[in-house]
Amino acid sequence: MTLGIMQPYFMPYLGYFQAIAAVDKYILYGNLTFIKDGWMNRNRVLLKNGQVQMISVPLLHKSSDTMIYDIQIDNSKPWQKKFLKTLFLNYKSAPFFEEIYPFIENLLSSQYVTLEELNVCSIRSIASYLDITTEIESNSYKYEKVEQTLDIWETNPQTLSYLVTKPERKVARVIEICRQEGCHDFINAIGGQILYDKKEFAIYDIDLKFVHTNSISYQQNGNEFVPNLSIIDVLMFNGKEGTQELLNEYTLV
Repeated sequence: MTLGIMQPYFMPYLGYFQAIAAVDKYILYGNLTFIKDGWMNRNRVLLKNGQVQMISVPLLHKSSDTMIYDIQIDNSKPWQKKFLKTLFLNYKSAPFFEEIYPFIENLLSSQYVTLEELNVCSIRSIASYLDITTEIESNSYKYEKVEQTLDIWETNPQTLSYLVTKPERKVARVIEICRQEGCHDFINAIGGQILYDKKEFAIYDIDLKFVHTNSISYQQNGNEFVPNLSIIDVLMFNGKEGTQELLNEYTLV
């Protein structure tokens, strides 16, 4: 089995979905602390003048000490209405607006309580729309047990004596999850190259690879191409079939 693990991001970029499509099982891991100014509650879209705008979901009591699964959305603010208005005004001339806007509108019609709930639902819905067949799992209770095991291991390394390389916790987490899942192939986003070492993973009989998105571009209302925007931008300008083709534009390195 090929496995991928990542925090549940808000309307993530194409490479995120390429990583999902590249594996048999993808774990949306909410058992980590919230990262301020990360991609948990925000992403980038394109304005009609070609400028980039950050869109975000308002949160209650966000803190770097709070677990992702505990972060709640501030639904006292009309963020969904504001978000959809931004999409309408700036993408209404996109070639696949009539196809994609109702899909996003329906996705945001629910009242989400937590950020994890919103992100997991959005990622699963978009993956399903693109006919990605990967199993996508999100189970905070299950993976809380992993974190508890790692808590014990950090004070008593003999509890996971097979971790002979004495890895950092973030590395030990992945290796332990791979062990529990019976996985010998782990695929990560390209940014993971600064976190994980192939030689270390090989010691545990895990073949580590990274998803490198090929050089791609597409028309964005005649503006200079801006890469790595939210998947919404990709969908608006490429539609379902075009986005499916772009999902294949990656190399495992």
